[in-house]
Amino acid sequence: MILNERDARHEHILQVARQMMTAARTAPKGKGIDIIEVALITDEEIKQLSDTMVAMVEEHGMKFFLRDADNILNAECVILIGTREQAQGLNCGHCGFTTCAGRMEGVPCAINSIDVGIAIGSACATAADMRVDTRVMFSAGLAAQRLNWLKDCKMVMAIPVSASSKNPFFDRKPKQETKA
Repeated sequence: MILNERDARHEHILQVARQMMTAARTAPKGKGIDIIEVALITDEEIKQLSDTMVAMVEEHGMKFFLRDADNILNAECVILIGTREQAQGLNCGHCGFTTCAGRMEGVPCAINSIDVGIAIGSACATAADMRVDTRVMFSAGLAAQRLNWLKDCKMVMAIPVSASSKNPFFDRKPKQETKA
């Protein structure tokens, strides 16, 4: 049997992505409370995510969403990592409010945000160990949040995943809006 790497690449990347999801799940969590959600999207969902990012530019004017929307189309899959909002009851003030009870609704508990960051780091470290290319994208995460793919998550980040001769997620050029 001869197996060309190009023929095995897609399935291999999906397997690495599954390992990334496990790494995110098993990453340490504040107070040991797991409120992280993790999902993987491919194919049509990546296109839907890209289209949503393009549509969002008209709302907020952040032009880098155009570049990122084009960029994620180079991914074999995209990992989504988010957190539900749940105050951890530490009254640490890290969110900017003196107590958890005094925290305004919609202001994330800092521990929740830190948990997402640690989960992202664990997932990306797993990808790096397997020599698979990634990039953490706030833009794609915000679009995924808009699409409500991670139910009840108040903060979502996206990690496009690829394996090619050059990482497609770096050395990117700004993309200009095209008028129809």
